[in-house]
This record gives sequence, structure tokens and C-alpha cells, in this order.
Amino acid sequence: MNKVCLECGDKLLGRSDKKFCSDYCRNAYNNTINKDSKNLIRNINNRLRKNWRILETLNPNQKTKTTRTKLIQNGFDFNYFTSIYTTKAGTIYYFVYDQGYLPLENDFYALVKRE
Repeated sequence: MNKVCLECGDKLLGRSDKKFCSDYCRNAYNNTINKDSKNLIRNINNRLRKNWRILETLNPNQKTKTTRTKLIQNGFDFNYFTSIYTTKAGTIYYFVYDQGYLPLENDFYALVKRE
């Protein structure tokens, strides 16, 4: 039984469990499988990355306060976050990966970093 490269179809020589004829074919095959095929996924990931960078920039000391206006001026979008954490007291933190924010009174926000 002759095995062929999953990417280009060339005959494989060498190990019996080999799947690709070269690093180029292996990379091309995996890039094709793993690419974001839909704009929706790519756009959401970009939005989450931007929100994370904003929170990281405004929160250099792991815990601080800021205003809603400052977040919005930097381009923060409150519709995109990765998780919600509710404390035993019922306080709700919104997280973008490890950077979180807690809505406070008068349009202030507490920024925190989860370890």
C-alpha cells in the first residue's frame, strides 16, 4: 500500500506513519484547516483582542478605576467579553480573558486582572 501526502498527493517515502512529504505541505495543510473561514469569527476575535489591549493599557497595576467615557474613547465595546464571574455577594465582573471590569456607580468601572 502506497501512502500519499495529504496536501499535494506525492508518494511518501520514509516512516510508516508519515502524512506529509515536506514541512511546506504540513504547514499548508494545517493553515488551510485552521484558518478563520468566516469573517464573523475573525471580527469577534479582533474585537476581543482590542478590548483586552484597552483594559491592559488602562490597568497597569493589576487593579484601578476608570470611567465609562475613557473606555469608550479608547474604542472599548461592552458587547464583547469572554466570561462573567459572580462573587458570593452577587457582584458581577465581566472578563476579557484575564482582564476584568466591574461596573460601579456614576459610570465608574473597577479594572482588575485575574491571576
